[in-house]
Amino acid sequence: MVVDRASGSIEHRRFADIARLVAPGDAIAVNTTRVLRARLLGTRESGGKAEVFLLKSLGDDRFEALVHPGGKLKPGRAVHVSPELYVEILEVTERRSRIVRLRSPLPVAEAIERFGHVPLPPYISRGDSVVDAERYQTVYANESGSVAAPTAGLHFTPDLLDTLEANGVVRVDLLLHVGAGTFKPVEADDPANHVMHEEWYRLDERAAVALNQTRARGRSIWAIGTTSVRTLESVVSPDGSFAPRSGDTRIFIRPPYEFRAVDKLITNFHLPRSTLIMLVAAFAGYDLTMRAYRRALEEGYRFYSYGDAMAIL
Repeated sequence: MVVDRASGSIEHRRFADIARLVAPGDAIAVNTTRVLRARLLGTRESGGKAEVFLLKSLGDDRFEALVHPGGKLKPGRAVHVSPELYVEILEVTERRSRIVRLRSPLPVAEAIERFGHVPLPPYISRGDSVVDAERYQTVYANESGSVAAPTAGLHFTPDLLDTLEANGVVRVDLLLHVGAGTFKPVEADDPANHVMHEEWYRLDERAAVALNQTRARGRSIWAIGTTSVRTLESVVSPDGSFAPRSGDTRIFIRPPYEFRAVDKLITNFHLPRSTLIMLVAAFAGYDLTMRAYRRALEEGYRFYSYGDAMAIL
């Protein structure tokens, strides 16, 4: 779906038509994070089933994680995932997650890759499969750390990226490791009371230079997905320029919001009451967003992570 904010028009195109929508000299900002096999399934000392869901690396072999069953997994207890991997529960955080330590004779990253499971979105009720290990990654993913894929990027193929480059489009790589807070619905009556979990991001020198050059040419910056939007809007200066930065962001973009970094957006269709659809409504306007979603339902668009895409011009 192609939504034009200036005219309010809605068109139906194939995703490959992006090569004709992104103009020479424009930049596409893509999130190169890779989905971590964050679900560790095992047993407690009692023999009961348990799950450790890794949220964020704290360095070395320590992670912040969600655990199930929470009442049974107190500090000092452990989850045995395989003969080569077990998880020690170290402490309980203020938000009731756990700090855990992974014990393995293997390097920690290798142990996670070998024994972990792909954390599919919660509305997909089946377990992960071998196919998901590749289908739930973008073709440019290269740095592991997310518990969910930046799904707008799943539509891109190497051939399409090559076509864009040949057309003079600049690809800008940035990084934001997607956290479990992505799935947390906004339950507060006033969205301002919703608490965003932090997510770690990085914009390096090369990316900052490319973005500033795009601005200097008077060309558009396209964000590929809401994670790219959140990164760009977290690092942009008040004057619209970019500098290298890294850290945690809790930015919650919702109406009304003044965008300084992003000119155009490619995103999937999101769940109701999610922070993601609120970001889209801030970018496209509430009325146009709701009209686009009604059209998507009428036309049979597929929603959510493995669904269709919308380009907002």
